[in-house]
Amino acid sequence: MKMHLLKGLLCGALLAAPLAYAVELMEWDRTPLVIDLPVGQERLVVLNRNVSVGLPVTIANEDILRVQSTGGVLYFKAHEAFDTQRVQLKDESTGEIILVDLTAKTGASAEQIQVVNAEKVAEVDAGQRSEPAAERRAPLPVVLTRYVAQSLYSPLRVIEPVPGINRVAMRLPESMATLMPALPVEARPIAAWTLEGLHATAIELRNQDPDRSFELDPRYLHGALMAATFMHPTIGPRGHLDGTTTVIIVTKGPLAEHLQLPRIQPAPQEG
Repeated sequence: MKMHLLKGLLCGALLAAPLAYAVELMEWDRTPLVIDLPVGQERLVVLNRNVSVGLPVTIANEDILRVQSTGGVLYFKAHEAFDTQRVQLKDESTGEIILVDLTAKTGASAEQIQVVNAEKVAEVDAGQRSEPAAERRAPLPVVLTRYVAQSLYSPLRVIEPVPGINRVAMRLPESMATLMPALPVEARPIAAWTLEGLHATAIELRNQDPDRSFELDPRYLHGALMAATFMHPTIGPRGHLDGTTTVIIVTKGPLAEHLQLPRIQPAPQEG
């Protein structure tokens, strides 16, 4: 297993690859956003602001539409088709209302949507043109890891914008028992972001031992991983304030494609 530990968000690796997922850019110019949902498949809408969702009664039922809002991202999953419905999104910080005309239909795109203010579109495009990978001041894993750490632990207003970074679906199990099998640690994926083909996945670690603390070492992680950053060098006993921490793992492509399961030795044959 070849991997670098990012101490203080430092790493020597640098890759330049195409984006793994396409993103549809939508401008919020006070005209309702038109969003189609594929039936039976989740679609992400990235707003980079925390919002509450107001649904009309006709679709305010989880058997029809499941909606989750966390970390400035909306997760929509329509379980059946429905005609266009007006949905209100309320910015929790400013009180601004964003209107969405939501429709669910079979065969609609599941492409991730990035919503930006109309006046910001030119800035985003200019930033993407003026910041090619070769001109970045820090290696891509560092840039991506820093952004993820800020997204998890910093207020939205202080997160440094990085053109090209997008949040993506993780497609991981709720619990990852094989990620750190050497330690009595429960690993649960939180969220994932991508930048030029690299993926950074944040994993919450919870110590299951009520009596012991453990030093965290990237060599305990199983998988074909590029880099790993622990938010703390140790994890305390279960039930203590320091009994939970986070590791940010960088891989080329989704983490799910790079996990390694422990080898199971065949039972000896009798006779």
